[in-house]
Formats: sequence, structure tokens, C-alpha cells
Amino acid sequence: MPSDTLAHDPVTAPPADVLPIVPQRRRGQWAAAVVVLALLALVVDSVLRNDAFQWDVVAAYFTSDSVLRGLWLTLWLTAVVMVLGFGLGTLLAAFRLSANPVLRAVSWGYVWLFRSIPILVQLLLWFNIGALYPVLFGVKTVDLLGPVTVAIVGLTLHEAAYAAEVVRGGILSVDPGQIEAAQALGLSRWRRWRRIILPQAMRAIVPPAGNMLIGALKGTSIVSVIAVNDLLFSTQLIYHRTYQVIPLLMVATLWYTVVTSVLSVGQYYVEKRYARGTERTR
Repeated sequence: MPSDTLAHDPVTAPPADVLPIVPQRRRGQWAAAVVVLALLALVVDSVLRNDAFQWDVVAAYFTSDSVLRGLWLTLWLTAVVMVLGFGLGTLLAAFRLSANPVLRAVSWGYVWLFRSIPILVQLLLWFNIGALYPVLFGVKTVDLLGPVTVAIVGLTLHEAAYAAEVVRGGILSVDPGQIEAAQALGLSRWRRWRRIILPQAMRAIVPPAGNMLIGALKGTSIVSVIAVNDLLFSTQLIYHRTYQVIPLLMVATLWYTVVTSVLSVGQYYVEKRYARGTERTR
């Protein structure tokens, strides 16, 4: 009997568990990986061997007092802006979901306005608010709104517009049927929010909120234009005196990278916590 007939004969064919398993060859993917690793190695080698980076200067200023003070102000400013921004954003999201048309219109208008104006323009407007209102609440605006206060106000109002949409989207992601079931069981409004709505809404809120936190951290560098002594402004003060521009910029870059990496790890574990019991748990 021919071999091809034997192979297709259901009686004489070998069992399936005896057939050899040949893994799929992915030559293209491996070749692409080798090329990418080679290019990455060339980039890293060029950075480490390039004397223009002056890594000894970077090491000398990396933990200097002025840089650490700027880093602390950057972290403090990020925390304050995120807390106030999400607090105001949550209120705006509640307005947007309200049955009151006036509150919905006010919330929509706020989000539309502050998402339309670039953050740099907003900061400069607040910084020059004295030209429009020299006196507010009986106090001169020069004394009322210093650079740090202007940074907090401008960044908070800007972040609140985005936080409002993040919170609103998270609340809308909860199945309305679960809310109706909770109402049918007689749960109070507070218990419905605490036990049903918020835990599920947080699954949709945490990822974009984490991105906003990292974006706010990097976005604080823009306050250097109004002379707030943050991390970037601290390094600028140094290289304006020493003319070592590249190494001081690398100091700021490395600190932003370190803090962003820590925040990314924290975001991963927070997402993992709120994803428990779902298919997204990893």
C-alpha cells in the first residue's frame, strides 16, 4: 500500500499524540528584534561615550541641595495640583451628570473653556492678572498671587477640566442595572456609591488618572516660565551660572525619569487592585 494512502487511512494512521509538534518559525520577528537591539546598543553606547554629556558633572549636581529643593517643590506642586484638580473635577462631573440643566451647562462650559486654552497661556494670564484686577477682595493682586500661587491656581483649573471627564467616564462605565438592583434592595445612596459605583468606576478611572498624574508631574516644568523654583528652573539657574547646559538638563531628565518610573509602578499595582475579579486581572 502506498505511503500516502497509509497516512490518510483512519485505521492505520498513527495516533495524534505521537505526531511531532513543530513550533512555528518566526524568522522575521527574530530578525527585527536583533536589528532593534543592535540599534539600541548603538544609541546607549553613543550616549555613554559622548564626552559632551559630561557625566561627571551630572553626578556632581544630581544630589545637590538646589536640585533636591527644586525636586521637592515639583513633587509638592504635583501632589497639590492633583488633589485639588480631582476634587474640583469630581464636582464638575457631578454637575455634568446632574438633572439640573444649569449645572450641566456650567460644567460643560468650564471643560470646554479650559481644554481650549493652552496651559502656558493660562499661566501667563494668571501671572498678569494684576493688569485686569489690581485689587481683589481688598488685597493687591501682587501680594495675593505670587508665582507659586499662580502655578497652583493655573495648573489646578487646567487639570480639573480633564479630571471631570475622567471621573464622568468612569461613573458612566458602571452598568445601570446594578444601580437599579441596589435601589431595589433598599441600599442608601451613600452605600450605593461606596459599595457598588465607586469600586467599579475606579477600574475605568485609575488608568487615565495615572496618566494624568505623570503628565502633571512633567507639566509642572512649564511653571519655570513664571520663575517658580521647580526642578527645571533650579537646573536652569545653575547652568546660567556655569554654562554647563547639557549636563544640567540631563540631571533634570534623570530625575523626571526616576520619579515617573516610580509612579508607573504604583499605578500598575493600583490598577491590579481594582481589577480583581475581572478578566483584566494579571
